[in-house]
Amino acid sequence: MKIVSAFLLLFATVSITVAQNGVTEKIIKLAREDNRAMHHLDILSNRIGGRPIGSDAYANATRWTADQMNKWGMEVIVEQVGTLPVGFNRGAWFGKMLSDDGFTLHFVTPSYTSGTKGVQRGTVVAEPKTKQELEQMRGALKGAWVLVGGKSNGWPIDYSAKGDSVRKEALKYNDSIAQINRQITSENRANRSVPHYQSKPTLPYKEQPALFYREMVEAGILGFIQSAPVPLQALYDRNVFGDMSFDNLPTVPDIKLDEAQFAIIAEKVRRREYFQLEFDIRNHFKPGPVAYHNVIGIIRGTKYPDEYVMAGGHLDSFDVSTGGVDCGSGSSVALEAGRLIMEAGGNKPLRSIAICLWAGEEFGLLGSKFWVENHTNLLPKISNYFNRDGGPTVANSLTVTPAMYPVFEPIADKLNTINPDFPFSLTKSENQPRPRPTTAGGSDHAYFAMNGVPTLSFGTADPKGYDFQYGEIWHTERDLYNKSISEYQEHSAVVTAVTLWELANTKSILARQGLYSN
Repeated sequence: MKIVSAFLLLFATVSITVAQNGVTEKIIKLAREDNRAMHHLDILSNRIGGRPIGSDAYANATRWTADQMNKWGMEVIVEQVGTLPVGFNRGAWFGKMLSDDGFTLHFVTPSYTSGTKGVQRGTVVAEPKTKQELEQMRGALKGAWVLVGGKSNGWPIDYSAKGDSVRKEALKYNDSIAQINRQITSENRANRSVPHYQSKPTLPYKEQPALFYREMVEAGILGFIQSAPVPLQALYDRNVFGDMSFDNLPTVPDIKLDEAQFAIIAEKVRRREYFQLEFDIRNHFKPGPVAYHNVIGIIRGTKYPDEYVMAGGHLDSFDVSTGGVDCGSGSSVALEAGRLIMEAGGNKPLRSIAICLWAGEEFGLLGSKFWVENHTNLLPKISNYFNRDGGPTVANSLTVTPAMYPVFEPIADKLNTINPDFPFSLTKSENQPRPRPTTAGGSDHAYFAMNGVPTLSFGTADPKGYDFQYGEIWHTERDLYNKSISEYQEHSAVVTAVTLWELANTKSILARQGLYSN
């Protein structure tokens, strides 16, 4: 009986080893013949669209990615991260200036802000800067669009108690300036006939958008309009994590208008010309709570099932565009890496491979933070977490610690067989170990690194000169599918798949010696 058991154990071990041999070559061959990285991106960005948490689009992306992983044979975990008190879905938006020299308006609105009540048309006024100005124009505010100061950074005007406090301080300052300016104006008038008298300039008011926010809303304005640099950026109303509920929603649109058009309109207002603006903004809310989820596909290890090699990106995106780059370029590559491994017969690695699509990165790294905080027992067993959230450039290098270098040398050799157009370089770091970060950084690797998990990241480049610029798409209207670069995306998927597979079958997880100093 012992002899039979030993034979069966040996047979199982040999079978696993045979299954593991040749998988890397199959991954590379399959990727050359049938690489679907851009197919996944097409579905996420063009079929599903912009995906903020709380939206129907995010729920659709969750379902679709989980279904795909399940079809490929992965163990799929759809993990609830949290809920929002309301949901948000963006419809179409239109606007135009109604005048002899009118034009179509180029604008955006942040997520979780109000739309119009159908098509709304009205005159335009500049916001009051003092209480005296407010009283002078209170009647003109009703049914008008209000131009507010400052330059948009993508965030809506903060109408919370904190925002009220900031406005109160600005108003106090402006009232004191108004008193000084009245004295200056009076002095200038009194000395108009004095020869060679130089009129004194009035002092500028403090720029704080919508100083009389609540008073203007109560007066019946149609909405706020703020100047915005191009490409237009739109984030979200952070009050969705505060006092927002379906019975307490924002009530007036917060429009971020192309700065060139804003300047034309502001000049017309200054000249007191008559014209109107017309907007149709279809921003829709739904009652909560609205849950949002991480989607994680596991290729379970045969020998070390509780040890992991992980890769991922965030599934959510902003919705004034389609999330074709941020982070479609990360989530689609992670998806394709998982598919390539499974299709190549890599369903029996020694340790587990996890393909991670995180929720709510744009709202504060919510999904990855949740996972780290709720799986602390697994953190010492993670070989590495690879995060892709820097755009559609090609993964072509790694910098590793001296202790890790011998493990990555043979992997780099295999990566260099994939495509001669994209040679892979491996560098041994000569730097001293750095302290573990104590605060979260800008993407989903942050909480892993804070807890001592290796978060080696592929270096990327644009070797063929496609002139990709991340700042152009970052949270803007240009975050589109056609801003991704197909050959870079496809190659990065193969690099990721091969690296995950090889690390999943090393004798042990990566040594952490020399990574962090504490």
